[in-house]
Amino acid sequence: MNKGNPSRRARLASALGSGATYILLLLGLIVFAGPFLWMLATSFKIPAEQFSKSLLPHPFTLVNYERLFTSARFLWLQVFNSFQVSILSTIGQILSCSMAAFVLSLYRFRGRALLFALILAGLVIPAQVTLIPNFILFSKLGLVGTKVPLWITSFLGGAFGTFLLRQYFSALPGELAEAARVDGASLPRIFFTIYLPMAKPALAGLAILTFTGSWNELTRPLIYLPSNQRLTTLTVGLSLYQAQYAGQWSFLMACAVVSVLPILLIFLVAQRRIIEGSAITGLK
Repeated sequence: MNKGNPSRRARLASALGSGATYILLLLGLIVFAGPFLWMLATSFKIPAEQFSKSLLPHPFTLVNYERLFTSARFLWLQVFNSFQVSILSTIGQILSCSMAAFVLSLYRFRGRALLFALILAGLVIPAQVTLIPNFILFSKLGLVGTKVPLWITSFLGGAFGTFLLRQYFSALPGELAEAARVDGASLPRIFFTIYLPMAKPALAGLAILTFTGSWNELTRPLIYLPSNQRLTTLTVGLSLYQAQYAGQWSFLMACAVVSVLPILLIFLVAQRRIIEGSAITGLK
């Protein structure tokens, strides 16, 4: 009997620990998923029931989504603008960061460590610090009032993307490039035919993070496209709708669902790629 007690206590402690873990996870789920569930439920309520304490809509209605095609006439243009800016920003980050990371990880040259340190220093510089210099530059170029400032800087590289992909390229065997050079392959061919296809997990992670960051960005679209609802992005449009449809929370929640849905679908489809890319790039 005495010999069985420690084993029984260990099993009991393990069960209690597992139960406490599941309770904490459930509480975290409620905290993080609660606002989203409230937003989704409110979007299906009639205006008279939008302040009711019940989470489930009663009666269930699609009238708020029908209004999206009539009242919010610029909403779908803003959805298209957000997709356009996010896709261009993603392409720019993938191309520029992968090229920089390839050179920094594979080729040794004088000042390489200093250059990489300067790039990493960009991670600690808040984006708000560069807003005024960038605005002055784009203003002198006559690009304020267009969508170009929202995506053109992505083609100039980024500290996080360069660091992420450099870690991945550094983990690949250097003999791949040496063998390709012996066979007469040029540097661009080595990059595009060998290293870039092998970096799909890291590229997918960077692409998803860049797309979601660009889609959710509010500050720069608000600065460069403050009042043109035909050219601005969805985040700015939603902020304008808060004043235009003040108090109509059921309709505003339907607009918010439209803005969240693409990001949610992308994350659900590609979450494995995000985790895989982050894990692989952290190996070295």
